[in-house]
Amino acid sequence: MTRIGVAGAGLIGKRHIDAIARTPGVELGGVLDPGLQGAESLPMVTDLAALAACSDGVILAVPNALHAPMAIELLEANCPVLVEKPLAGTAAEGAKIVATAERTNVPLLVGHHRRHNPLIAKAKEIIERGDLGQITAVHGHCWLPKPDSYYDTEWRQSSGAGPLFINLIHDVDVLMYLCGPITRVQAFESNAIRGAEAEEVSVAILRFASGALGTVNLSDVSLGPWSWELTAGENPAYPATDQSSYVIGGRKGSLALPNLTLWNQSDGPDWWAPISATRMPLEAANPLEAQIAHFADVIRGAATPLVSGADGLRAVQVVEAIKQAAQTGAFVTIAC
Repeated sequence: MTRIGVAGAGLIGKRHIDAIARTPGVELGGVLDPGLQGAESLPMVTDLAALAACSDGVILAVPNALHAPMAIELLEANCPVLVEKPLAGTAAEGAKIVATAERTNVPLLVGHHRRHNPLIAKAKEIIERGDLGQITAVHGHCWLPKPDSYYDTEWRQSSGAGPLFINLIHDVDVLMYLCGPITRVQAFESNAIRGAEAEEVSVAILRFASGALGTVNLSDVSLGPWSWELTAGENPAYPATDQSSYVIGGRKGSLALPNLTLWNQSDGPDWWAPISATRMPLEAANPLEAQIAHFADVIRGAATPLVSGADGLRAVQVVEAIKQAAQTGAFVTIAC
């Protein structure tokens, strides 16, 4: 039995704890959260060293600012780590985590759990099979209206804790996994509704290394059904809709996600020719449970990380570039 500990028992930490309980072959090693009340049923510990001692690997689900110091401490203690996204609050901090993992040769994973969804694996297969042809255009839509009470927690109002780092970073990771690295961005943002440091709306133009262009439209103050959370059915806490959140277009076809609808023409591309839609059937699976099982396999040496520290760092670099572009009005280039 592989023991997995959890640091941070907030919204996502509780989901990790539940996923551990439902995943065969793993058990909860310990939980670290000084603010957790009424947790007599959980194996609570008082510090990070104690958590590492009672766990074969640890999930960090703490506020972003704590990711770097806690991940580095665990890696130095020879404890495999799965860091919830974002890998760190800044790219510089993320680079330090990755460098520590490389130096210590201790496994480092990043919690971009959507990669563990069979929907994403199938989309990757469709694209690599060439069904879309050369990718030309990409769009990601993330409108996830949050209640004002969500921001009652003070750290969520800071500039690094808005929906760019909390939500859109997942979309950035998925789009790069499917379409390749993003190398340049331009963006605008607004916080006109709540007026906190955290952005509320962010719109960015993306250039991929392949030459494809993309856009992402993010808002947590716009009421609408277009986000992965509301369309993928991963988390029953969100009301499910039948809309899509990603559209990936190529010379031979286009793919909408998460409904896995493939659009193509038998005699195309031709704007006068009939266009058909094929819905790819797929069994649903819980990506958080799949991520837990994968983390256990990595701890045992039976697998390599699906989402590596380098992957997580790249997503932070892109989101940081979007933030910089919005604040300066300049194009920002991301080194490959």
